[in-house]
Amino acid sequence: MTIPNHVRKMVQSVRDKFELKPLQDRMLPSDDDFTTLRPVRKTTQASIAKYWARLMSDSPATDADKAAMLSGFDADTPDVFNGNIENFIGTVNVPVGIIGPLRINGLNAHGDYHVPMATTEAALVASYARGAYAATKAGGISTAMLYEGVIRSPAFVLGSLLDSGRFVEWIVNNVDDLKVESESTTRYGKLSSIEPMVDNNVVFLVCRYTTGDAAGQNMVTIATDALCRMIVDRCDVPIAHWYIEGNFSGDKKASFLGLVTGRGRKVSASVTLSDEVVEKALGTTVKDMLAYGQVANLGSHLSGQMGAQAHFANGLAALYIATGQDAACVAESAMGITRMEPRGDDLFCSVTMPNILVGSVGGGTGLPSQSAGLNVLGLKGEGKAAALAEVAAATCLCGEISIVAAIAAGDFTRAHESLARHR
Repeated sequence: MTIPNHVRKMVQSVRDKFELKPLQDRMLPSDDDFTTLRPVRKTTQASIAKYWARLMSDSPATDADKAAMLSGFDADTPDVFNGNIENFIGTVNVPVGIIGPLRINGLNAHGDYHVPMATTEAALVASYARGAYAATKAGGISTAMLYEGVIRSPAFVLGSLLDSGRFVEWIVNNVDDLKVESESTTRYGKLSSIEPMVDNNVVFLVCRYTTGDAAGQNMVTIATDALCRMIVDRCDVPIAHWYIEGNFSGDKKASFLGLVTGRGRKVSASVTLSDEVVEKALGTTVKDMLAYGQVANLGSHLSGQMGAQAHFANGLAALYIATGQDAACVAESAMGITRMEPRGDDLFCSVTMPNILVGSVGGGTGLPSQSAGLNVLGLKGEGKAAALAEVAAATCLCGEISIVAAIAAGDFTRAHESLARHR
């Protein structure tokens, strides 16, 4: 039996830093007194001042740090953030770049879009901008939202497998009443299906909703809670326990369920790049991009990735932050399939993304900077969420095109050396 060298080095580094007795004492539970920060849900100038007084007393934070965090909004109206955050102490300014015009020929998004991207990763915006230029030069990206349905999956613990069967039978016989009850909590949410999943005495109800123009996470939680309480009140099968989310839905997690059935808005986007566009706009050849794409696809499969793509998360995170989406949803949204195939001498490129969770209303979309980001896109307000989802997929396609071209041409490292090194 051998011990890997990196384990030996880790053990030695700890040993070099700590003697045994001090190390043992350091890791014991501490009963030192502390005064917790009082939770504040509704922000006032007084609550901000109180938090900062405590922070500058207990941490290395300075007046300059306070000024930096309080510079991004009107200090006279701190309540603008109520409903989006608790214990508010300020804002963090994230640089926003722009790509475009990105031409999209979609069922919902149609026109030339300037896409805001908030990130601290140098070279990212430049890369996506290059992909957008190539795609627009080729006539634009075709997009279609194929499906939508936000999931919440409550779990019910029954007494036996037989009880699970009786419970599912009750759900089937009362589904219309459950639909009415869930939809009574929202003006926009619609329950489109309930799919029971049985594991012996535990039943998960996969509740799928359409959510109008909102991303809908809170909407479906509240609607499902009403549905579950009706079940508990009326179902004649004894229920030992129930939970609003059984961790089956894939909420903020990559899952095979999300990859196959989607949990949000499923969008497919494609463009065919001529060999001339590939050579002049991307600095490589169709042949070289296909060769690298084959290796990258193999790497995806061998490493067990869910889907096969290069870096959806980069584009999604930057777009989500710039437009007030729930950035944590990138964990599930950044799944899908990138395809690159020859079309004669040209290159067909597509992405299919089953889990795009975005909204043009609600959540953080009404905050000042994020509202401005949506206005830059022209996609703020009712009737715009489907188009926003198509823009998200088209933006990710631009990133896939550019990064594959850069690695195929051997330019990936040089670009980061040039753009990502600080003075």
